[in-house]
Amino acid sequence: MGKLDGKVVFISGGARGQGRSHAALLSQLGADIITFDICEQMESVPYPMSTPADLEQTVKEVEANGRRIFAREADVRDIAAVREVFENGTAELGPVDIVLANAGIGVGGLDAADRDWFDVIDVNLTGVWNTVRVAIPSMVERGQGGSIVITSSTGGLIGVATNEPGMLAYQASKHGVIGLMRSWANYLAPHNIRVNSVAPTAVSTPMAVNDLMAKALEANPDLARAWTNALPVGMVDAIDISNAIAWLVSDEGRYVTGTVIPVDAGMVNKR
Repeated sequence: MGKLDGKVVFISGGARGQGRSHAALLSQLGADIITFDICEQMESVPYPMSTPADLEQTVKEVEANGRRIFAREADVRDIAAVREVFENGTAELGPVDIVLANAGIGVGGLDAADRDWFDVIDVNLTGVWNTVRVAIPSMVERGQGGSIVITSSTGGLIGVATNEPGMLAYQASKHGVIGLMRSWANYLAPHNIRVNSVAPTAVSTPMAVNDLMAKALEANPDLARAWTNALPVGMVDAIDISNAIAWLVSDEGRYVTGTVIPVDAGMVNKR
């Protein structure tokens, strides 16, 4: 028996990285998965983004755990596409109990452009709004409670020294989703739907591990110092974030709502 037996989870950005890790772990714990990812390259993003093959790998990992999965290509910025995935997924797998608003991008570096601001805000902030707002009505109407976890960042808890549009947008978007979380936590509490956020330090995924990010940090020592952890580890792994989420969405976290859980190797406390 898994502690999430019978649950259905809706995950944005599930093709790889943290999203795939969440899908794999929660399916090990008994949940079925509805997920989507853009699976194409955005021009402003300086590292390779997910592919259809990545999404298929997520499908394989969930099915290897003996659970069902509904996976589709969709852009989190497109509310109609997100709603279509949600509605078709729930028609196939059943009503959603858990929502993980995970999809996000990191844009920033040596070639600053105004479009970086708009793309990051559209994905990281509006995309979270889209992911959660399609799920709220059915969760409320069903009357069985539930759990929503929004992925923020240590960048949502601190300010770093930068004037680059993409990095400013990243900081602003991650602060913004914490505001969404706090408002939704109060709005949904009467329905026994808990809303929280996780705030990772740098995670060992393609968004953080790429040549352009390394060059940007080299060119901005203040930013590099701001992102240094207290514990002697450069980055955490995606499973570390998944483990925190698994606790939050289970009955073990049943009275936790409206809060931010840093999974940050002590980075925020160090400042």
